[in-house]
Amino acid sequence: MRPAERLHPSSWVRGVLAVAAVLGLATAVAGCGSSPAPDESAATSTSTVVPEISPVPAVTPPLPVAPVLLPVPIAPPDPEAWEPYVGLGTIEIPKLGLRVAMAEGITLGTLAKGPGHWPGSAMPGEVGNVVVAGHRVTHSRPFRNIHQLVVGDEVVFEVSGRRHVYRVDGTDVVPPTGIEIIDQTPARTATLFACHPPGSARYRYVVHLELAT
Repeated sequence: MRPAERLHPSSWVRGVLAVAAVLGLATAVAGCGSSPAPDESAATSTSTVVPEISPVPAVTPPLPVAPVLLPVPIAPPDPEAWEPYVGLGTIEIPKLGLRVAMAEGITLGTLAKGPGHWPGSAMPGEVGNVVVAGHRVTHSRPFRNIHQLVVGDEVVFEVSGRRHVYRVDGTDVVPPTGIEIIDQTPARTATLFACHPPGSARYRYVVHLELAT
C-alpha cells in the first residue's frame, strides 16, 4: 500500500475555503426562504371596540297655540234707529255715587234710558274691550262727571250675577271720528265715553279701564 501523500499547504487552504463557501451559500439560500410564522401568542389584539350609542329621546313638538279670537264690535249704527231695550246688568262708579242699569245698544233711544254697551264689544270680565256710552247733560246724565275720574278709581260692572271691578288707567279726548276707542285688545279692558265738553258734541271724553278683579 502506498504511503499517503502529504497535501501541499495551498491545496489544503483551497479545500477549507471551498467547504466554507459551500456552507455560506447554503446559509444564504436558507435565509432567502419565507420567514418563519410569527409567534401568535406575541401578537397584540387589534379588535375594534364599538362604542355604545345612546338612543336619541323622542322630541314631542309643542302643541300649536290657538290664536285669541277677539270680539268684533258692530259698525257705528244710525243713532236714530230703533232697537229694543235689552237690559244687561248694572254699572257702578263709587267715586261719583253712581249705580244705574246698563243696556245693550248705543242708539239714542237706548241711551235715553241709561248707559249702553256697544254691541259686539267684549262683555265685562272677558278678553277684549268693554265699550260703554252714556249721556252727560240729557236724560238721566249718568256720565255727567266722568271727567272727575283719575287713575286708580273703580268702575264696577255686574252682569249675569257676576261682579267685575275695573280701575281707571287713563283718560283721553278724541274727535267724533275717533272710532279707534272701540278697538278690541288681547287684555281685559273697558272704555267709557260721552260727549265733551258737557252740552256739546264736538269731542268725546274717554275713560280707559283695566280689569282688577
